[in-house]
Amino acid sequence: MEKCRLLLFLAAISSILRLIYACSGDTDPIYKACVGHCKETGCVGEKCLQHCNFSSGENRIDGPWYLQEPLYLRWKQWDCLSDCQYHCMLTREEERQKLGLKPIKYHGKWPFRRVYGIQEPVSVAFSALNLAIQFHGWVSFFILVNYKLPFSPNKKPYYEYTGLWHIYAILSMNAWIWSAVSHSRDVELSEKLDHSSTAALIGYSLLLAILRVFNVRDEASRVMVAAPVVAFVTTHILHLNFYQLDHGLNIKVCVAMTMLQFILWAVWAGFTRHPSRWKLCLVVAGGILSTLLKIYDFPPYMGYVDADALWHAFSLPLTYLWWSFVRDDSEFGTTTLIKKAK
Repeated sequence: MEKCRLLLFLAAISSILRLIYACSGDTDPIYKACVGHCKETGCVGEKCLQHCNFSSGENRIDGPWYLQEPLYLRWKQWDCLSDCQYHCMLTREEERQKLGLKPIKYHGKWPFRRVYGIQEPVSVAFSALNLAIQFHGWVSFFILVNYKLPFSPNKKPYYEYTGLWHIYAILSMNAWIWSAVSHSRDVELSEKLDHSSTAALIGYSLLLAILRVFNVRDEASRVMVAAPVVAFVTTHILHLNFYQLDHGLNIKVCVAMTMLQFILWAVWAGFTRHPSRWKLCLVVAGGILSTLLKIYDFPPYMGYVDADALWHAFSLPLTYLWWSFVRDDSEFGTTTLIKKAK
C-alpha cells in the first residue's frame, strides 16, 4: 500500500513538473492551431506569407525550379513553417499583451521581431561593433609592437607575450563573427559555431591569464600549463557538437572559466605595481557586471533588446579598455626587459 502511495505521489509530481515545463508558447493550443492553419493556407489572419506561396506548406528545394524559392529568400533558411511560427508567435503575443500577460518563450526562444529577415537585429549590430573594436585593438597592438617598440638583438619583440595576444585577437574576432551570424539566424549549425567559438575564446583567455599572471615564459612550462586547459575546452566543444547542444551547460562552463580568470587578474592587479593596473581593475569589475547580464534572462524590450543584447553593448567599452591595457603591458614589459639587459 505504501509503495502504491509513493508511486502515485511521484506520478503527481511528474505531472506537475510537465505542466510547469509546458508553460511555453509552443504548447499554447491557440498558437498551435494558428501554425496548423497557416501551414495549410499559407496565411496568418489577413497576412499571406511569401515562402508558403512558393512551397505550399513546406520548403520544396527538391521540386521543379518554378516551385522553388529564390536564393535571396532561402539563404537564411526561412521556410513556410518557420514563417508561420514567427507570425503566429507575434499574433499570439499581441493577444497576450492585451490581456496583460507577460511574454513567454516559443521553442525555447523569446519572441523577437525581425528586421530585414534578421532574427535579433540589435544583438547583430552590437556583435558587428565588437568585431570592429577587436580588429582596431589588434591592429593598434600590432603596429605598436612591430613598428614603435624596439626589437631585441635576435630581431624579435622584447615583449614575450606578443604571439599569444595575436592568437587571442584571432579567436576574439572569430567569436564575434559567429555571434553575429547566430543572432542573424539561429539554426543548429550557427548555434554550434557560436557556442564553440565562445568556449574556445574564453578557454584561451583563461590560459592567457594564467601565463601572464604567473609570468610563465619557458616554452616547456607553457605547454604543461596549456595541456589540461586545452583538453578540457576541447572535450567541452566536442560534447556540444557531437553529443548534446546544451545551451545551459555551455553558459555554466563559460561563466566558471570567466570568473576564474577574473579572479586571477584581480589578485594580480592587487599585488603588482603595473602602471595600468587601474585599467585592468575596471575591466574586471565591468566584466563581472556584464557576466551577470549574460546570466539574467528577461524578455526583449519592444521585441528587440534583451539581456544578451545589453551584454554585447556593455562589451564595447570594456574591449576598448582591455586592448589599451594590452598595449600598456607591452610597453611596460619591453621597458623592463631593456633595463634588465643594460
